[in-house]
Amino acid sequence: MDLYDIVRILTDQKKEIEEVDVKDLCPRREESQFDLESKLAQVVIGVRRSGKSMLCLKVLIESGKKFGYVNFDDENLEDLTKKDLNTVLEAAYMVYGDFDYLFLDEAQNVTGWHLFVNRLLRKKMHIVLTGSNAKLLSSDLATHLTGRYNEISLYPFSFEEFCRMKGLDTKDLSTKTQAFIKVAFGEYLRKGGFPETFNLKEQRGYVTSLMDAIIKKDIAKRFKIRYVDALRKMANYLVDNFCQEVVVSNLAKLFGFGSDHTAENYYSYLKQAFLLQGINKYSYKSAERIRGEKAYIVDVAFQSDRESTLTTENLGYRMENIVYIELLRRYKRENVDVYFHKDGYEIDFVVVDKTKILELIQVTYKIDTVKTRNRELGGLAKGYAQFGCKNLTLITLNERGDEEYGGAKIKKVNIVDWLLRNVL
Repeated sequence: MDLYDIVRILTDQKKEIEEVDVKDLCPRREESQFDLESKLAQVVIGVRRSGKSMLCLKVLIESGKKFGYVNFDDENLEDLTKKDLNTVLEAAYMVYGDFDYLFLDEAQNVTGWHLFVNRLLRKKMHIVLTGSNAKLLSSDLATHLTGRYNEISLYPFSFEEFCRMKGLDTKDLSTKTQAFIKVAFGEYLRKGGFPETFNLKEQRGYVTSLMDAIIKKDIAKRFKIRYVDALRKMANYLVDNFCQEVVVSNLAKLFGFGSDHTAENYYSYLKQAFLLQGINKYSYKSAERIRGEKAYIVDVAFQSDRESTLTTENLGYRMENIVYIELLRRYKRENVDVYFHKDGYEIDFVVVDKTKILELIQVTYKIDTVKTRNRELGGLAKGYAQFGCKNLTLITLNERGDEEYGGAKIKKVNIVDWLLRNVL
């Protein structure tokens, strides 16, 4: 591309970020994970529209660092090649003047970006970059940056952040505030936490276009998918059937793929684009851990407001999905793994640090029937008997307190308390 065309585009992008008022941005817990003084590239990954760009801008602006900015998710730059990247750097200097920090938004859109970044790191440039495809980023980072990066995972708003955006003090125990927090959870349970939907009265169009962008830009274009309609149908099916085990051979038959391999690839692409989050079965046998997998969605907004969705209330599954994404927020960076267990009985989440089970968690909307009580409490009691883990938690909509069941002491926790870490 021509240098002065790129200068014009970066000038327009600069005007956009100059309109950002960091005081209006929600503080995110991931801010503390940045180390701007480090020589490592700061890499933020996550689903589209989860707030990656705003997070990076907030951290950079509040730090007072002078930085240049390039958004590669701009349709005006879609024809860039790796040969153009040095021209992009020259244009950035012309627009921003001298800088030691360079923020590259959606860097993986340009083939060969990692070689460019690697060269800048060798020249002592501080790099901040974002991306919406896990495998493209991780493979390039691992191969070419070899440990010279700090990876930060970002998800849509947590419930704590959702409350913060509503001006609710989650530590305020007054009746009024607690009532408002419960109302906010009902909204979060339906709407989810995509930052840009926060002030939308009707978010269906937004979520539909977001899903379309993930399918077309993050998957079909990058992986040269021929049967985009089949990919879209499979994505919608898996989102409609969230919190369920995935059987690749069944998907291949259902969507008429020529082989299980195609279905397996498509499922992998949906996870790489962060639309889906997989969880493996807990087993001492590695083959069983790989084969057994359930699929969750990155945000319940996709269940509620997608076009042509056949959504039902699914409150129990929605709660389970919210809990799993929150567990990823809390534990992924600590290299603590989360599994599900199924062996004659089921446990929703098994939290494991290396080989030690830290906690067994069940999630249910309510336990108002004998059958539900026996299934949920019984699963935890059997887990206690099999694994010896005493940290047993049942997360529900309303219940609190301890209960003895089958020789096990089980802690019943209200989901709002658990999400806000208000559990003693």
